[in-house]
Formats: sequence, C-alpha cells, structure tokens
Amino acid sequence: MARMISLDPRVMRMNIDADAAPELEPKSELDQFQTYEVFHQAKSGAHHVHVGVVHAPNAELALLMAKEQYGRRGQTVNMWVVNTRDIVAMETADADVFATTPEKTYRDVGAYMVRNKVEAYKKQQKEG
Repeated sequence: MARMISLDPRVMRMNIDADAAPELEPKSELDQFQTYEVFHQAKSGAHHVHVGVVHAPNAELALLMAKEQYGRRGQTVNMWVVNTRDIVAMETADADVFATTPEKTYRDVGAYMVRNKVEAYKKQQKEG
C-alpha cells in the first residue's frame, strides 16, 4: 500500500492510501479574489508608501479591507488600493537604462556647502 505524501503532518499521521485518495479538482478562476496593493499616507502632503497587500473581490471592498488592516495602526489621512495586475514595472535586468544618467549632484542639498560659507561670513563679520 502506497501512502499519500503531504507536507502537512496531520495528513501524514492519517496514513491515507494514495490509491484511495479522492481526485483533487483545480479551483475555478472566479473562485479566487484579486490582489490589491495598498498605499498609505500618514499625514497630509506626505508621500504615499506601499504598506502591503489585500485580497478582495473588487476595489471598494479592497479599500475597506485595507482600512481595517493598515489604517488603524497610527495616523492615516489617505489610502490607495491598486489592482496588482494594473501595475507596470521594469525588469530588474533593464536597470542599465539608468546608467547613462549623468551625475547631477548639484540637485542634492549635500552638494552645496552653504554652512561653510555662512561660517566664513560670520567669521569675517566678527573680524571686521
């Protein structure tokens, strides 16, 4: 007698005959909920941040479920849900398209040595 093999130890303890096990039918496509990505905004003007995923039959219920799951921990002023199938993303292998972007450190705050200039100005004012 061949035993049914499963990753579930409860099934393994039952010693089910593999030949006597019922045929498993795949679930129908409409039996599964859609996946929605959830984005949370903690305060007005802040960026929305991806916080997780919910499974729901439609967007309205996804928003309600996201509110219950992610909106009750801390402050929330806004929340987005986006169907995962609607997200278009680049392949990781295509990251080299950004390699041609020239260095633009002048756009970063750290590129400006304003503090040094202010200190030099203050020193000059004290001396003068």
